[in-house]
Amino acid sequence: MELEKEIEGKMTSCNSSFKIILGSSSLARRQILNEMGYEFTVVTADIDEKSIRKDKPEELVMALAEAKANAIIERLRIEGHVEEDAQATLLITADTVVVSNGMVREKPNSKEEAREFIKGYSGGHAAVIGSVVVSNLTTGIRKGAWEKAEVYFHEIPDEIIDSVIDEGSTLHVAGGLTLEHPLTSPFVEAVVGSTDTVWGLSKALTEKLIKDNLVAAK
Repeated sequence: MELEKEIEGKMTSCNSSFKIILGSSSLARRQILNEMGYEFTVVTADIDEKSIRKDKPEELVMALAEAKANAIIERLRIEGHVEEDAQATLLITADTVVVSNGMVREKPNSKEEAREFIKGYSGGHAAVIGSVVVSNLTTGIRKGAWEKAEVYFHEIPDEIIDSVIDEGSTLHVAGGLTLEHPLTSPFVEAVVGSTDTVWGLSKALTEKLIKDNLVAAK
């Protein structure tokens, strides 16, 4: 696991009173947190997501986000990055799953499974459930919650599905599909709920959990 500094020209110092670590390798989550105006570093979690199972998707995304946080905190302690500091350090972890036809869709294990996922969305709809967990490394306080959004699709032609799958990106995202992909975005009929939740990190929920965590620490 690597600890890398994110430097973005348009980032502001709106979190000058606390530090943020984003516990995700997702480019979409980095972009969202950047758009929120936060400076942050990135640390990725090395966990076996398939070994964590829950009956309900809401419980699953919370368990996975918490497991990522625990793994990162342990690694930071071993590497000596967690220190007593007057300035709070907040670790943000998240997870997303898609529910379609009553089945939970995580990252597909193969191109064939990705094709099955996407064909299941075509002409129908899917629920996207995303969790956010904010862990205060200074105080030990942890706040977490989940949000849900519904996505409705037009019929997606087989040739579009084949092209998206051939690119290989479908294997790295929950449900096997990114709505902002230029090939598939024209076939998204509507999103009911937060688009940020669909992309992997709800801005409103993240802001609330950061605020709640800092207030609880006082």
